[in-house]
Amino acid sequence: MRKVFGSFMAAALVAASLLPIAATAQSTGDEGDDGLVRVQQGDDFYCRERQLGTWFYCEKPKAAPAETPQAIAAVPAAQQLKAIGEHLEELKARAILQPTTENVSEYIAFQRAQLDRASSFADVWRRAIWQNPELDYTLQRPINTVGKRTWSAGRTATRDQALAAISERYGVFYFFSSSCAACEVFSPIMKGVADRYGMTVMAVSVDGGPNAVFPRYLVDTGQFEAMGMGGKQVPALVLFDTVTKQPMPIGYGVMAADEVMDRIFTLTNIEPGSDF
Repeated sequence: MRKVFGSFMAAALVAASLLPIAATAQSTGDEGDDGLVRVQQGDDFYCRERQLGTWFYCEKPKAAPAETPQAIAAVPAAQQLKAIGEHLEELKARAILQPTTENVSEYIAFQRAQLDRASSFADVWRRAIWQNPELDYTLQRPINTVGKRTWSAGRTATRDQALAAISERYGVFYFFSSSCAACEVFSPIMKGVADRYGMTVMAVSVDGGPNAVFPRYLVDTGQFEAMGMGGKQVPALVLFDTVTKQPMPIGYGVMAADEVMDRIFTLTNIEPGSDF
């Protein structure tokens, strides 16, 4: 009997000692289906200070997420460059208006820094071109002596080959005036180009007068204006496409033979924008 009473008293004492805990837990938690009181996550007294553990359904406190600093908006490069230019101008103006040793030295130092920056840019520029042939324009149009000579020779050969067949499709209208001094100079040049490539040239006199180089000529009866040349000067050359029936002005005034051939080649064989 004493053993039973003693066990009962011991159980009562344990239960009494847990009453404050249960009461507090009820105020801060919820009772589950299994009858156990679940202490709310984050309860400082039971879960953190007393560290009762998972028996009281305490979870290990999670570290607070670190606050992500707001990203500082980057200043646009164009704005930075503009600010550098404005500062340089300010230092220059100050050095001129107040030419003290300090002001002049500050301007020179800042200017030198920008010159060094420009030099670095130029150096990286040429290195990038060397390493990326698609960026090197000189491969398309060389500027050094050897490369330019090679390019010119290849261009001339291609041009001559194309012009050799030009007469199969194109003809040239040559407008002149008997009183035009420039026409007297240009007529033999045009005759030489026509003879070299077998081109058909139709000479047209805008004032009805003759031409010694082109004795078989036509008097203008509206052709000059019909081809969009009205009011413009002579001598004038117009390339006529017999397939499309469209005129293409070549140029006005005195031109060298090589220039005439190059213009005809460009108009008939080069797409706009592909040869620059």
